[in-house]
Amino acid sequence: MIELVRCVRLRQPRIGTRKLHHMLRQPLEQAQARLGRDALFDVLRQARLLVTPRRAYHKTTNSHHRFRRHPNLLKEGPQQVRPSGSEQVWVADITYLPTDEGFVYLSLVTDAWSRKIVGHYVHDSLQSVQVSQAFKGALKARQTRQALVHHSDRGIQYCSNDYQQIHQRHGITCSMTDGYDCYQNALAERVNGILKMEFLLHKPADLAQARRMVQQSVHIYNRERPHQSLQLKTPDEVHRASLAGLIGSAICAS
Repeated sequence: MIELVRCVRLRQPRIGTRKLHHMLRQPLEQAQARLGRDALFDVLRQARLLVTPRRAYHKTTNSHHRFRRHPNLLKEGPQQVRPSGSEQVWVADITYLPTDEGFVYLSLVTDAWSRKIVGHYVHDSLQSVQVSQAFKGALKARQTRQALVHHSDRGIQYCSNDYQQIHQRHGITCSMTDGYDCYQNALAERVNGILKMEFLLHKPADLAQARRMVQQSVHIYNRERPHQSLQLKTPDEVHRASLAGLIGSAICAS
């Protein structure tokens, strides 16, 4: 079991015990072995392989600016938007990454239904033209034209004319937190945290290496990491299933 865990953690160094138990169920069955979740905790505790939580904070949001703020459409109330499938609500956030040459920044766009990272970009400044690259990348890979809400904090990059023009060109509805409250954009910040705390464990040398590390981490996160909130399915699995059902319904209707 310890060898199996070490093999998984070569690609996902800080994946937790509950997810490991789910991921290793099939190889254990093939080896005609059984080990319950509580027993796995005991094994990893004795081997000193339990993951300890980490905490980090670095402010990247400047919400004191002259640009228009948009209402929070994800907040509970009569106007609340609730996704029922993929590509209906995207959440966006920015976080920092330390390198040997100083800080760089990671912009992410995540699908609220599937938890899949649909757009990402690593950049060396907080200018809106760089932050928007993650949004543009997500739009290029978009597979449907259903109504879409983009949700973010009230940072100057998201409120800027450059970023808002992308919404207008593609007919996307803008939603923003109505105060500096991390819980109003919790999903986006949670995904940022997963990448940093579970995958990006080594400091890259420079911007180029940071981009390569993020590219690999996003690929593993989307295709290999199970989520408790997705009944231990991967984001890519849930995303593809949702879009396949939607496209199939559209074909039947036509």
